[in-house]
Amino acid sequence: MRHRKSGRRLGRNSSHRKAMYRNMVTSLMVHGRIKTTEAKAKELRRIADRVITMGKRVPPSSLDNLSGEELKAAQARRLHFIRRARRWVNDKEALERLFGEYAERYKQRPGGYTRILKVGYRSGDQAPMAMIELVGDFDPSQVKVRAPKQEAAPVAEAASEEAAVEEAASEEAAVEEAASEEAASEEAAVEEAASEEAAVEEAAVEEAAVEEPAAEEPAAEEPAAEEPAAEEPAAEEPAAEEAASEE
Repeated sequence: MRHRKSGRRLGRNSSHRKAMYRNMVTSLMVHGRIKTTEAKAKELRRIADRVITMGKRVPPSSLDNLSGEELKAAQARRLHFIRRARRWVNDKEALERLFGEYAERYKQRPGGYTRILKVGYRSGDQAPMAMIELVGDFDPSQVKVRAPKQEAAPVAEAASEEAAVEEAASEEAAVEEAASEEAASEEAAVEEAASEEAAVEEAAVEEAAVEEPAAEEPAAEEPAAEEPAAEEPAAEEPAAEEAASEE
């Protein structure tokens, strides 16, 4: 694992890699645009941004209004940054452009002095290629400025109020849904109870209908049992009459 080891090796040792970066930074300061592989362009951007930052620390226009000790201190500071930049820029013309033209161009830009544009793949090994170039002049009037905190606070309050209103509406909708569900469940329970009562009544009616024929059968049998008792006296009367006639 390559923990705490930033940067790409690019298949080279450290001395070869540093020499390559020096040549690339110098070419970028002279021509303003170079074409290389995407990995090299990304590594070059880190060094080029630091070098341009050194160049704009003491731009030439800042020395015009100074005099005496302040001028000497500014010149010494400028010389210090020139010597530091010479570690990466090997050409005199490139140094002059860095501490002259580029210092004035980027004195108000807060970083981001280069851009990388992908331009396809290299024929042969299909390595991704890119164009790294210096950006144009910086116009502070086109910078998007963040709104002050005081103005942002009402917006946040309005957003919080809207969120509270939405939450209240959602809670009311949930309560209404729960009430409708409860009413539906109560109606279903009432319907079930009514259906059960109807089923019970139907069962009672059926039982009553079954019991009525059973109660009517004994009433039909009673006359059949009484008829012989009524006929017996009629059969005995001729016998009495016969006895009377014999006497």
